Amino acid sequence: MDLTLSNEHRQLRELARRFTDERIVPHATRWDRDEAIDRDLVPALGEVGFLGLGIDEDYGGSGGDNLAYCLVLEEIARGDSAVRGIISVSLGLVAKSIAKHGTEEQRQRWLPGLTAGTQLGCFALTEPGTGSDAGNLTTKATKTENGYRINGRKVFITNGTWADVALVFARTGGPGPKGISAFLVPTDTEGFVATEIKGKLGMRGQATAEITLDDVEVPDDALLSDEGFKLAMGSLDKGRMSVAAGCVGAARGALEAALKYAKEREQFGKPIAGFQLVQELLADMAVETDAARLLTWRVADLADRGEPFGTEASMAKLYASEAAVRVANNAIQVFGGYGYIDEYPVGKYLRDTRVTTLYEGTSQIQKLLIGRALTGINAFV
Repeated sequence: MDLTLSNEHRQLRELARRFTDERIVPHATRWDRDEAIDRDLVPALGEVGFLGLGIDEDYGGSGGDNLAYCLVLEEIARGDSAVRGIISVSLGLVAKSIAKHGTEEQRQRWLPGLTAGTQLGCFALTEPGTGSDAGNLTTKATKTENGYRINGRKVFITNGTWADVALVFARTGGPGPKGISAFLVPTDTEGFVATEIKGKLGMRGQATAEITLDDVEVPDDALLSDEGFKLAMGSLDKGRMSVAAGCVGAARGALEAALKYAKEREQFGKPIAGFQLVQELLADMAVETDAARLLTWRVADLADRGEPFGTEASMAKLYASEAAVRVANNAIQVFGGYGYIDEYPVGKYLRDTRVTTLYEGTSQIQKLLIGRALTGINAFV
């Protein structure tokens, strides 16, 4: 494998680095304290093409491969993981699902706005009673004369209060995964209510919501797929790649902050970077960050070559998320007491990365997926 980046990849990474340093880093602490990212950042993300990566230019996309997507998300997450989450969900889970599974009419209706950042999407899968057990969700879509009537509740939905379209998973058939379908529901439809969840440990600037669907009526052409569970799991495979890329970025940000501080902070008459145990912390952080990046790039490479990548995505997501938590925690140790206040960024890195071990499949679920691939035995049943 040639790990040398092409000129196009290097230029895109540099664009993402500049955008992050200019448009995200100066505001990340304020967004975290206010629990709200500035909304005008979304169209700005669209203008530079970050919300159209991997989408055909005919629909307003900016093209590019999976490695390009990972490079951008790493840089964005270095600045603020909450911004990375906006992109991962609206583009990675919603727009790319429409591009792959939608009709031409659905693509024309939704993709230009989503890629431009004039619209956002949310991925409404998780329910109060079904997180890891998504195949047993209870939201129901009942067939009507003109379409479907949807009733149910969703929770922890990223972009939920900002989204213009929700990719809603609802039961149209019998029990289990095979009875689930996927619908594109405009969020201004009567009966659709999104309530923002405040007081999160991390990702505080990101709009996370609980959604209630009370007799929400949608036409037949709102149906994106009658194999909703299969669509969701396929989307989450690439979603895990994007989470892993974001974790690499957060880990790198924590490492860079710790390196800078260790060279400036003096104790016992010299910079703390000169102490062996501090260097041990920094070395561990650097190794884990690079290892997570290589696992993530392997997923991107497999996906770009059209090879299966589900197990590798679980490996990358498992390792990168857990590693990012460890790296951020070590960064706080380097900072000492100063790492515990939000004047410095390392505490935020720890709070933001902690949730990555939970969503899009917990670390325990990833281990079961990897174990199933290794043994051929399904531990879920």
